[in-house]
Amino acid sequence: MNLDAALKLQAWLSPAFPTGAFAYSHGLEWAVECRDIRDRETLRAWMDDLLRFGTGRTDAIILRATRAGADLAELARAVAGSRERLLETAAQGAAFGAASVPWGGAPADAPYPVGVGRLAAAHGIDPDHAVAAYLQAFAANLISAAVRLVPLGQSTGLAVLAALAGTILAVTEETRAATLDDLGTACFRSDIAAMRHETQYTRLFRS
Repeated sequence: MNLDAALKLQAWLSPAFPTGAFAYSHGLEWAVECRDIRDRETLRAWMDDLLRFGTGRTDAIILRATRAGADLAELARAVAGSRERLLETAAQGAAFGAASVPWGGAPADAPYPVGVGRLAAAHGIDPDHAVAAYLQAFAANLISAAVRLVPLGQSTGLAVLAALAGTILAVTEETRAATLDDLGTACFRSDIAAMRHETQYTRLFRS
């Protein structure tokens, strides 16, 4: 990857990029309350499944197909498994589009992976690099939420992120040959967590 592309991905997928990602837990808040996530290993296992069999894999396929020129905004909304999952991807996508204007982006009503895929395509960024960076940012944001919710120490959160590097690379490679026919998830507990979060009594996060 050339340095220009690396700088762009670091900027777009940085926690400082104003997508509002810090406000979403992707259902982790309910998973922590019911003790599905309670320590380093349960967080690592939860995130590994999300990346391999859940939203991580689905978003990677959508990002790749968008990067190749497909218009998948409606499909990306349709595969969101609950009201809050839809809010999460739609709101972050809209914020991403607005914030990307200095790089030639434009405010658009497009879910998050679609917005990233479009901008990556416009700048000719390699799809493998875009997917790997996207998945890294996805994992880092949810780990940050778990660090606050469980709570876990910052060093524990970083250890989990480091342990997921192999998973991120594997999903990046596995989705290289995937098509839209391969869309689908098997993280039912995570989907239930996202639905239960909608009526959770005490909430710090929007999803």
